[in-house]
This record gives sequence, structure tokens and C-alpha cells, in this order.
Amino acid sequence: MSLSRGMRLVVVAALAGAGVGVAVASVRSDVGKGGVAHSAPGSSRVGVVALADPPQPAFEVPAPARLQPSAFEVTWAPIRRTVTARSGPGRGFEAVGRVGARTPEGTTNLVLVLGREQTGAGSLWVRVRLPVLPNNTTGWVPRSALGGYAVVRTHLLVDLGDRRATLFHNGAAVFAAAVGIGTAAYPTPTGRFYVRNKLTRYRNPFYGPVAFGTSARSAVLTDWPAGGFVGLHGTNRPGLIPGRVSHGCIRLHNRAILRLAALMPIGTPLTIRA
Repeated sequence: MSLSRGMRLVVVAALAGAGVGVAVASVRSDVGKGGVAHSAPGSSRVGVVALADPPQPAFEVPAPARLQPSAFEVTWAPIRRTVTARSGPGRGFEAVGRVGARTPEGTTNLVLVLGREQTGAGSLWVRVRLPVLPNNTTGWVPRSALGGYAVVRTHLLVDLGDRRATLFHNGAAVFAAAVGIGTAAYPTPTGRFYVRNKLTRYRNPFYGPVAFGTSARSAVLTDWPAGGFVGLHGTNRPGLIPGRVSHGCIRLHNRAILRLAALMPIGTPLTIRA
């Protein structure tokens, strides 16, 4: 490139998006010894000014850290299709129960997730808590039989001796109320269960304004409709609470069940202890 006398060449270098400054070099063919550069007439040589060092970043982004699950988180999943649960992670293990995609009340059935394992063949199996007799049964089902995972941070404890229900959220008690429980002839079962659904708009005031279905089942009333599942519900006889007043279900005052319904999601683990 040939530059005539008096012409200026301006070279601008910018590093886009990096916050680096702009360097400008002005080249004159008639600049003397103190100038930036020289270019003789007819010459293609052009002086260049070096870029300044980039500034130090204001902060450095750390390497991402794996999120640690809370000690109070519990995972549940809906059942997509009727499935046979087995004693181990694979179809060759003994069947321990069969679970449908719908509850007896017509809602989506669900199970608590207790663990996961991938077999040598590459299939993923999930260990779950089952709503079958005997109570406290667990089993393994194919991951493909379940829908997406959901997480809760609540836990309901029913103490039969104290006739009291307590709901915990992230380990802290957020609700407590007196309850009615099963009679000696029809006891409320003990063990680890979970809340399967929430039902409202009952025509019969016997159940109060809200009822929760659980995975617990009566070991006595197995011939009852739907298999004798234990529920938590309100009552039209509040004077009987607390006490041994039911066929195994857990009754609360109507005001209490409404407060519980506002705090407890489905999938909440349920512990019933003697």
C-alpha cells in the first residue's frame, strides 16, 4: 500500500465482548523521530502499535458444584401403567405385588422412591414403597413404568399412643392436632406409608370437608370395598376426638383437616407408630 504525504492511517483493534481496550495508531508519512511510525513515499511498510495488556477480570467464575439433596427430601413418582413389583431389580426375581395406574378413588396412583439400580443389561429399576398387604412391603419396578419424579419435604407422624398427628416441613413441626384412631378390634396399622391422594366435595358429612388416601391398609377389614385402605379425614362427630373411634382410619376435627390440607402435599411420607 502506498501512502501520500499528509495522509493518516488509523488502525483500530478491538476484542469484542472481552472488555479489552481499543488501540489506535496514527501513522504520518512526515512524522519525525518522535512520532509513532514512518512510512516512506512508495513504501508498503506501516508502523504498528502493540495492544495494551488486557485488564484483570473483576471476578473468576468457580467450577460448578454438585447440589446436595436435602436430608428431608423424599421422592415420589406416578405409576404410568399396571406393573408387577419384584423382590429384586430384574424380571427374574419373585413377584411381591401388583400395582395399578389408578387408585380405588380414580386418582393417579403413586409410589415413594427408595432407590435406583441399573442392571447389567442396561435397564434401570427403581425400589419403591408399595400400597399392598402386608403393610411395609417394598419392591422393584422398571423405571419405564413410572412417570416423572417429584420431591416433597414434608413428613406426617401419627402417634397412636398420644392420639396426635404432627406434620414436619424440612424437619421442623408446622402442624399438630388431636386425632381419633381405630378401635382395639379394628386397629390403625403401624409402619411407614405415604399419602396417595387428596379428596374433597364429599356429599357425606361423615368424612368432613377433606380426606387423604394413604398406602396403609387394614389387616382386618380386607374384604372392605377397595381393600380397606386407611384414610385421614374430617368428621361430623368432633366430640369423639381424641379417642379410639374408627375402623382404622385417622379422624381430625374439620378445622384441623383443613389446615393440614393447606400444608401437606400428596407424596408426603406417613409414619404411624404405636
